[in-house]
Amino acid sequence: MPYPSDLSDERWELIRPVITSWKGQHTSVSGHEGRYDMREIVNAILYQARTGCQWRYLPHDLPPYTAVYYYFGKWRDDGTDQTIHDLLRWQVREQAGRSEDPSAVVLDTQTVHTSINAPTGTTGLDPGKKSRGRKRGIASDVLGLVIAVVVTAASVHDNAIGSVLLDKVAAGNPSVTKAWTDAGFKNAVAVHGAGLGIDVEVVHRDPHTLGFTPLPKRWIAEQVYG
Repeated sequence: MPYPSDLSDERWELIRPVITSWKGQHTSVSGHEGRYDMREIVNAILYQARTGCQWRYLPHDLPPYTAVYYYFGKWRDDGTDQTIHDLLRWQVREQAGRSEDPSAVVLDTQTVHTSINAPTGTTGLDPGKKSRGRKRGIASDVLGLVIAVVVTAASVHDNAIGSVLLDKVAAGNPSVTKAWTDAGFKNAVAVHGAGLGIDVEVVHRDPHTLGFTPLPKRWIAEQVYG
């Protein structure tokens, strides 16, 4: 029986050419192509990502965790996972009637709690939210598709995260000329964006509005986190 996270035939066909090409370029020293089915390797990675289990706790009907983690590490380090992500994002944008490359992004950060066993060198206290853990920053397009991600200690200021996000956006998506942020990002981010050719606009909440009100453009980031 398949797991809920397993690839359907249609989903596998979307990424199969990339995986097959990669496999053809990375044969073993002895020349054989390996004994594990690449689709099952991907299924195992998706299972781990969805359940959050430790690698060695992968079910026995999936390939050995050592093999799964080997491919996961290779694809992470050589950018194959990013290639697949970008290809899928381009297809979704085209289906939505937009160009492959975005012209605008939304920046946001979110502080999340971490395990008490997390290394202290990678965690910190968010002085604004009085919360200890890590902070993740994202840049997404107007459809809510992720363009760039930065993960830091929660003590790192939004300005530093915003600048790194803009660097990543400019490097991978030079078509972007506009970015919307919340008030947590200060003038330093706008100045940094101007140097990259990106106009950074802070979307402010109406002080006369009571209760929760989704902000134009800015609410996209909240949807991505959700």
